[in-house]
Amino acid sequence: MVTIKQVSEKAGVSSATVSRVINNTDTVKEKTRQLVLNAMEELGYRHNVIAASLASNKTNTIGYVVPELHGSFFGAMVAGSEHILRKANKHMFVVAGHSDDKLEQNEIDALLSRRCDALILHVEAVSDDYLIQLAKQKVPMIIVNRYIEEIGEQCVSLDNETGGYLATKHLIDQGHTDIAYAAGALFKADGINRLNGHKRALKEAGLPVDDTLIVEGNFQAQSGEACVNELHKRNAHYTAIACGNDEMATGAINALRNLGKNVPEDVSVIGFDNIDYASYLTPKLTTIDYPVREIGEMAARWILNQAYGDARQSLTHILSPELIVRGTTRAHA
Repeated sequence: MVTIKQVSEKAGVSSATVSRVINNTDTVKEKTRQLVLNAMEELGYRHNVIAASLASNKTNTIGYVVPELHGSFFGAMVAGSEHILRKANKHMFVVAGHSDDKLEQNEIDALLSRRCDALILHVEAVSDDYLIQLAKQKVPMIIVNRYIEEIGEQCVSLDNETGGYLATKHLIDQGHTDIAYAAGALFKADGINRLNGHKRALKEAGLPVDDTLIVEGNFQAQSGEACVNELHKRNAHYTAIACGNDEMATGAINALRNLGKNVPEDVSVIGFDNIDYASYLTPKLTTIDYPVREIGEMAARWILNQAYGDARQSLTHILSPELIVRGTTRAHA
């Protein structure tokens, strides 16, 4: 088995220089780096990750739990983390917890058993108490899209309540007073907080909170369609609808069209998240921007700071939403 010492002798450099090349550090000149890479190729050297992890007590891997492996939301978040971690020569194990208490715990246990150096957790079903206890272990962890006061320094999230407020306030500012709400799943913190923001905007404007205009979905497009159909069954009157996320807004728009309603001429629609395709719909979707990629990046920076001692990383724990006005909302006559 070829050793680092043999590579260093072949390239005419020190073993420390070979190690820096293997770890992809920026302190090696490009000419020297190429000499080492050529020597490694000629000798057939392959870095023994297992041996290196035993020596350093680090595996350079981060365990990552997300609710699902599909959808642009989770893809953008994981991509943001991967971008930061890859530059630091770290790797990720990504698994899905499917918003199920037992599955989420099982996946976390599996990642810990694989000696991950740290965890990034987007979990929705496990309790706050479970996560508070987990935070006491030696493996650093950061929770995304969820805020727990007792371990707030280990959370990175969006101010969802303010986002929900901004969405409904925009509709009110457009002159709408009869505003329906298609909520995301209300067992999830972001669903609850966005709905609370909606209610705050109504109360601030002196408008009643009418429970008959609020329908719960599950953040999926078909549930947005189902919410509009339920409102139709209730014979509800509304000129605008705020949705728990963009996928639900897409379903809502489809259902409104099936009912012979034009968007935004008859009903204004606003989403939440600003996922990639929101600006490609016809009309383009008015929404609340969720900087999901930035949250993924921030989680990765926290990991580099806490698990690997990189003090250069700047950290922010709560990110602010922003209203993006496009074509699915208009002033109410």
